[in-house]
Amino acid sequence: MSPSVPFNVPCRTGAELAYISQALENQHLSGDGPFTLRCREWLERSTGATRALLTTSCTHALEMAALLLNVGPGDEVICPAFTFVSTVNAFVLRGAMPVFVDIRPDTLNIDERRIEAAITPRTKAIVAVHYACVSCDMDRICDLAAARGIPVVEDNAHGLFGRFHGRPLGSFAPLATLSFHDSKNVTCGEGGALLINAPQFVERAEIIREKGTNRSRFFRGEVDKYTWVDVGSSYLLSEILAASLLAQLEQSAMIQAGRREIWDRYQRDLADWAGSSGVTLPTVPDGCEPAYHLFYMLLPTAGQRPPLMQHLKRHSVGCTFHYQPLHLSDMGRRFGGRPGQCPVTESVADRLVRLPMFYPMSDEQLTTVVDT
Repeated sequence: MSPSVPFNVPCRTGAELAYISQALENQHLSGDGPFTLRCREWLERSTGATRALLTTSCTHALEMAALLLNVGPGDEVICPAFTFVSTVNAFVLRGAMPVFVDIRPDTLNIDERRIEAAITPRTKAIVAVHYACVSCDMDRICDLAAARGIPVVEDNAHGLFGRFHGRPLGSFAPLATLSFHDSKNVTCGEGGALLINAPQFVERAEIIREKGTNRSRFFRGEVDKYTWVDVGSSYLLSEILAASLLAQLEQSAMIQAGRREIWDRYQRDLADWAGSSGVTLPTVPDGCEPAYHLFYMLLPTAGQRPPLMQHLKRHSVGCTFHYQPLHLSDMGRRFGGRPGQCPVTESVADRLVRLPMFYPMSDEQLTTVVDT
C-alpha cells in the first residue's frame, strides 16, 4: 500500500531542542538575546543586508516597513492582486489604499509592465512579492521606482535563498521581509525578519521594533536611560524561537539541497503527463534561481481542479489551492476591486494546485505523488 503524503511537515534538524535548552540555561528568554544575535549575523552575511531584525512574523516585518515609510491616510501602495493578505494589510492598517496590479501568466509575479500605469501622485510604495520563490523582474521594477522616486518593498516570504542574476532575493529594495512560518524552508513555527538595505532606516527600525523606545541604544550603553521617542509596537521574536531558528539556519544548505531534489523531481517526472494534459508547471526565467519553497501546477480549466484534488486526497496525497484574488475579496471590493480588473489573477486562482513539498520527503512518498 502506498504511504500517505501530508501536504506539509515542518522541518527539524535535530539541534532545536539542544539550542532551546541553552536559551533556558542562559536565562534570557525575551528578544535580542545571544541566539537572536547569531540569527541576525547569519542573515546579514547571507543576504548582504545592512541590518536584519528578527520579528514575530513576516506580517509584523511588513507593518514595520509601512511605519518606516511613513505610510498614512491618502497614500496608495501598489501590490499584486495574487498574494497573501498580510502584504496588503500592513499598509491598510496605516490608512493607505491598496492599488492592485495583475500578475504575469508565467511566473505569477506582479507584472512589471503594468506597474507604471498604476502610479499616481499618491503612490507611496511598490510591493514586489516573489511568488513561489521565483524572483520578480527586480531590474525593471527598481529602475521604474528609482525614476519616479518611489521606494520598493520586497515581500520575500517565499524566497529566502533565491537569487536574481546572482544577487540574493531581499537585497534589491531598501526594505525586505522574510517568513519563518512552519510552512517555510526554515522555520521556528511563527517568525519573520525585516531586512534593511538602506542604512538610514536602521536606527528608527530598532525604535519601532522596541515599542517606540530607544531601548536598544540603552542596552548598547549609548544612553543612560531609555524613553518613548516614536510610534512602535512589540515586534521582537522570543529568544526560544530564535534558538530553534538558528538550528535550521545553520543547516540550511542541507535543507535547500534536499528541497531542490524534490522540486527537480516533480519538474522532471511530471513533465510528460503535464505536456499531454495541458497542465503548466512552474516557469523559472533565465537569471532566476528559485528557493524551492513550493511546487504548483496550473490546470487548463477551473473545472478540472476539484476532481483532481479529490483524486489526490483519495490516494492520501495532501494538496491545496493557494491565494484567492484580493481585489475580489470582501475587503478588496471596499477598495474598488471588481471582476475583470486582474484577469490573469482571477484565472490562475481557480486553476492552481499545490503539491506536497517538505524536507525530508522519502523517495517512496515522492513516487506516490507522481504516480497518483
